Amino acid sequence: MKPRTLAIITARGQSKRIPRKNIKEFCGKPIIYYSIKAALDSGIFDTIMVSTDDDEIAEIAQKYGAEVPFRRSKKTSDDYATTDDVLLEVIETYREKGEKFDQFCCIYPTCPLIKNERLIEAMIKLDDCDGVMPVVPFSYPPQRSVLIRDGYLTRTYPEHTKTRSQDLEPIYHDAGQFYALWTEAFLKAGTLNVKKLKPLILSEMEVQDIDTEDDWKLAELKYGILS
Repeated sequence: MKPRTLAIITARGQSKRIPRKNIKEFCGKPIIYYSIKAALDSGIFDTIMVSTDDDEIAEIAQKYGAEVPFRRSKKTSDDYATTDDVLLEVIETYREKGEKFDQFCCIYPTCPLIKNERLIEAMIKLDDCDGVMPVVPFSYPPQRSVLIRDGYLTRTYPEHTKTRSQDLEPIYHDAGQFYALWTEAFLKAGTLNVKKLKPLILSEMEVQDIDTEDDWKLAELKYGILS
Protein backbone atom coordinates (compact mmCIF):
# COMPACT_ATOMS: atom_id res chain seq x y z
CA MET A 1 0.00 0.00 0.00
CA LYS A 2 1.30 3.46 -0.91
CA PRO A 3 2.28 5.52 2.17
CA ARG A 4 0.09 8.52 2.94
CA THR A 5 2.19 11.66 2.61
CA LEU A 6 1.81 15.14 4.03
CA ALA A 7 3.59 18.35 3.05
CA ILE A 8 3.86 20.82 5.94
CA ILE A 9 4.87 24.37 5.02
CA THR A 10 5.80 26.27 8.17
CA ALA A 11 4.96 29.98 7.97
CA ARG A 12 4.34 32.03 11.08
CA GLY A 13 3.34 35.68 10.80
CA GLN A 14 6.19 37.42 12.59
CA SER A 15 9.65 37.89 11.09
CA LYS A 16 12.30 39.95 12.84
CA ARG A 17 14.92 40.54 10.14
CA ILE A 18 12.72 40.89 7.04
CA PRO A 19 9.18 42.09 7.90
CA ARG A 20 6.39 39.85 6.55
CA LYS A 21 9.11 37.73 4.99
CA ASN A 22 6.94 34.68 4.31
CA ILE A 23 4.64 36.59 1.94
CA LYS A 24 6.97 39.33 0.71
CA GLU A 25 6.93 39.63 -3.09
CA PHE A 26 9.66 37.65 -4.81
CA CYS A 27 9.92 37.97 -8.60
CA GLY A 28 6.25 38.86 -8.87
CA LYS A 29 4.74 36.38 -6.40
CA PRO A 30 4.56 36.04 -2.59
CA ILE A 31 7.63 33.99 -1.72
CA ILE A 32 5.56 31.23 -0.10
CA TYR A 33 3.99 30.61 -3.53
CA TYR A 34 7.15 28.85 -4.74
CA SER A 35 7.10 26.29 -1.93
CA ILE A 36 3.42 25.58 -2.48
CA LYS A 37 3.87 25.28 -6.24
CA ALA A 38 6.82 22.88 -5.92
CA ALA A 39 4.80 20.66 -3.59
CA LEU A 40 1.78 20.72 -5.91
CA ASP A 41 3.86 20.11 -9.06
CA SER A 42 5.61 17.14 -7.46
CA GLY A 43 2.32 15.24 -7.37
CA ILE A 44 3.55 13.11 -4.48
CA PHE A 45 1.60 14.51 -1.52
CA ASP A 46 -1.87 13.48 -0.42
CA THR A 47 -2.24 16.75 1.48
CA ILE A 48 -0.35 20.04 1.29
CA MET A 49 -0.93 22.27 4.30
CA VAL A 50 0.44 25.53 5.68
CA SER A 51 0.97 25.85 9.43
CA THR A 52 0.46 29.51 10.34
CA ASP A 53 -0.98 31.81 12.97
CA ASP A 54 -1.58 34.60 10.46
CA ASP A 55 -4.82 35.30 8.56
CA GLU A 56 -3.14 36.97 5.59
CA ILE A 57 -0.68 34.11 5.15
CA ALA A 58 -3.56 31.64 5.40
CA GLU A 59 -5.51 33.51 2.72
CA ILE A 60 -2.54 33.61 0.34
CA ALA A 61 -1.72 29.95 0.97
CA GLN A 62 -5.26 28.89 0.12
CA LYS A 63 -5.29 31.12 -2.96
CA TYR A 64 -2.33 29.18 -4.37
CA GLY A 65 -3.68 25.73 -3.58
CA ALA A 66 -2.58 24.79 -0.07
CA GLU A 67 -4.86 23.84 2.81
CA VAL A 68 -4.97 25.64 6.16
CA PRO A 69 -7.17 23.27 8.19
CA PHE A 70 -6.28 24.80 11.56
CA ARG A 71 -4.25 27.65 13.02
CA ARG A 72 -0.95 27.34 14.81
CA SER A 73 -1.21 27.73 18.59
CA LYS A 74 0.28 30.66 20.52
CA LYS A 75 2.82 28.27 22.01
CA THR A 76 4.25 27.40 18.57
CA SER A 77 4.02 30.95 17.22
CA ASP A 78 6.50 32.73 19.49
CA ASP A 79 10.22 33.30 18.99
CA TYR A 80 11.15 30.27 21.10
CA ALA A 81 9.16 27.61 19.27
CA THR A 82 11.28 25.22 17.22
CA THR A 83 10.45 23.58 13.91
CA ASP A 84 10.20 20.29 15.83
CA ASP A 85 7.53 21.84 18.09
CA VAL A 86 5.51 23.02 15.08
CA LEU A 87 5.69 19.66 13.29
CA LEU A 88 4.71 17.73 16.40
CA GLU A 89 1.68 19.98 16.87
CA VAL A 90 0.59 19.51 13.24
CA ILE A 91 0.92 15.72 13.35
CA GLU A 92 -0.89 15.45 16.70
CA THR A 93 -3.70 17.77 15.59
CA TYR A 94 -4.28 15.70 12.46
CA ARG A 95 -4.35 12.53 14.55
CA GLU A 96 -6.92 14.06 16.88
CA LYS A 97 -9.03 14.62 13.77
CA GLY A 98 -8.60 10.97 12.78
CA GLU A 99 -6.03 11.51 10.03
CA LYS A 100 -2.68 9.71 10.01
CA PHE A 101 0.19 10.20 7.58
CA ASP A 102 2.99 7.67 7.16
CA GLN A 103 5.47 10.19 5.78
CA PHE A 104 5.76 13.95 5.81
CA CYS A 105 7.90 16.63 4.26
CA CYS A 106 8.58 19.83 6.15
CA ILE A 107 9.05 22.61 3.59
CA TYR A 108 10.20 26.12 4.47
CA PRO A 109 8.19 29.01 3.00
CA THR A 110 11.20 31.07 1.93
CA CYS A 111 13.01 28.75 -0.47
CA PRO A 112 12.01 29.97 -3.96
CA LEU A 113 14.78 27.92 -5.59
CA ILE A 114 13.17 24.66 -4.47
CA LYS A 115 12.46 22.16 -7.26
CA ASN A 116 9.61 19.68 -7.37
CA GLU A 117 12.05 17.11 -8.80
CA ARG A 118 14.11 17.36 -5.61
CA LEU A 119 11.04 16.72 -3.47
CA ILE A 120 10.27 13.61 -5.53
CA GLU A 121 13.88 12.45 -5.23
CA ALA A 122 13.85 12.90 -1.46
CA MET A 123 10.60 11.00 -0.96
CA ILE A 124 11.93 8.12 -3.06
CA LYS A 125 15.10 8.03 -0.94
CA LEU A 126 12.92 7.44 2.14
CA ASP A 127 12.51 3.81 1.09
CA ASP A 128 15.57 2.70 3.09
CA CYS A 129 16.14 5.35 5.77
CA ASP A 130 14.35 7.39 8.45
CA GLY A 131 14.77 10.78 6.82
CA VAL A 132 16.35 12.79 4.02
CA MET A 133 17.92 16.25 4.33
CA PRO A 134 19.13 18.37 1.41
CA VAL A 135 22.68 19.59 1.93
CA VAL A 136 25.15 21.73 0.01
CA PRO A 137 28.96 21.62 0.22
CA PHE A 138 30.73 24.62 1.72
CA SER A 139 32.17 26.69 -1.11
CA TYR A 140 35.45 27.05 0.80
CA PRO A 141 36.84 24.30 3.06
CA PRO A 142 36.02 25.11 6.71
CA GLN A 143 39.24 23.30 7.66
CA ARG A 144 41.13 26.28 6.18
CA SER A 145 39.11 28.87 8.10
CA VAL A 146 40.49 31.47 10.48
CA LEU A 147 39.28 33.08 13.71
CA ILE A 148 39.89 36.57 15.11
CA ARG A 149 41.32 36.42 18.64
CA ASP A 150 42.39 39.62 20.43
CA GLY A 151 42.51 41.42 17.08
CA TYR A 152 44.75 38.85 15.37
CA LEU A 153 43.97 36.03 12.96
CA THR A 154 44.47 32.47 14.12
CA ARG A 155 43.89 29.21 12.28
CA THR A 156 40.79 27.33 13.37
CA TYR A 157 42.45 24.03 12.42
CA PRO A 158 46.21 24.65 12.47
CA GLU A 159 46.83 21.00 11.57
CA HIS A 160 45.48 21.77 8.10
CA THR A 161 47.54 24.91 7.44
CA LYS A 162 49.56 23.13 4.75
CA THR A 163 46.95 20.58 3.64
CA ARG A 164 45.95 20.96 0.00
CA SER A 165 42.30 21.90 -0.49
CA GLN A 166 41.73 18.90 -2.76
CA ASP A 167 42.93 16.58 0.02
CA LEU A 168 40.40 17.83 2.57
CA GLU A 169 37.21 15.89 3.17
CA PRO A 170 34.15 17.79 1.84
CA ILE A 171 31.94 19.27 4.56
CA TYR A 172 28.28 20.06 3.96
CA HIS A 173 25.64 22.26 5.55
CA ASP A 174 21.86 22.15 5.70
CA ALA A 175 20.38 23.62 2.50
CA GLY A 176 17.49 25.08 4.51
CA GLN A 177 14.78 23.99 2.07
CA PHE A 178 12.99 20.91 3.38
CA TYR A 179 13.20 17.63 5.30
CA ALA A 180 11.50 14.36 4.34
CA LEU A 181 10.78 11.87 7.11
CA TRP A 182 8.85 8.82 8.20
CA THR A 183 6.35 10.08 10.75
CA GLU A 184 6.99 7.33 13.32
CA ALA A 185 10.76 7.88 13.14
CA PHE A 186 10.22 11.58 13.84
CA LEU A 187 7.85 10.90 16.74
CA LYS A 188 10.26 8.40 18.24
CA ALA A 189 13.25 10.75 17.98
CA GLY A 190 11.25 13.87 18.83
CA THR A 191 13.32 15.78 16.30
CA LEU A 192 14.08 16.16 12.60
CA ASN A 193 17.54 14.83 13.42
CA VAL A 194 16.44 11.20 13.13
CA LYS A 195 18.83 8.29 13.42
CA LYS A 196 19.16 7.19 9.78
CA LEU A 197 19.31 10.53 7.97
CA LYS A 198 20.39 10.46 4.34
CA PRO A 199 21.78 13.41 2.35
CA LEU A 200 20.39 14.86 -0.84
CA ILE A 201 23.27 16.89 -2.27
CA LEU A 202 22.33 20.16 -3.98
CA SER A 203 24.47 22.63 -5.88
CA GLU A 204 25.14 26.17 -4.67
CA MET A 205 22.97 27.54 -7.48
CA GLU A 206 19.96 25.71 -6.01
CA VAL A 207 20.39 27.15 -2.55
CA GLN A 208 20.25 30.60 -0.96
CA ASP A 209 19.74 31.33 2.71
CA ILE A 210 17.53 34.43 2.99
CA ASP A 211 18.08 36.40 6.20
CA THR A 212 18.99 39.85 4.84
CA GLU A 213 18.00 42.12 1.97
CA ASP A 214 21.29 41.21 0.23
CA ASP A 215 20.38 37.52 0.54
CA TRP A 216 17.02 38.34 -1.04
CA LYS A 217 18.67 40.03 -4.02
CA LEU A 218 21.06 37.10 -4.50
CA ALA A 219 18.14 34.67 -4.44
CA GLU A 220 16.34 36.71 -7.12
CA LEU A 221 19.47 36.68 -9.27
CA LYS A 222 19.78 32.90 -8.96
CA TYR A 223 16.09 32.45 -9.67
CA GLY A 224 16.44 34.55 -12.81
CA ILE A 225 19.36 32.44 -14.02
CA LEU A 226 17.60 29.14 -13.31
CA SER A 227 14.22 30.16 -14.74
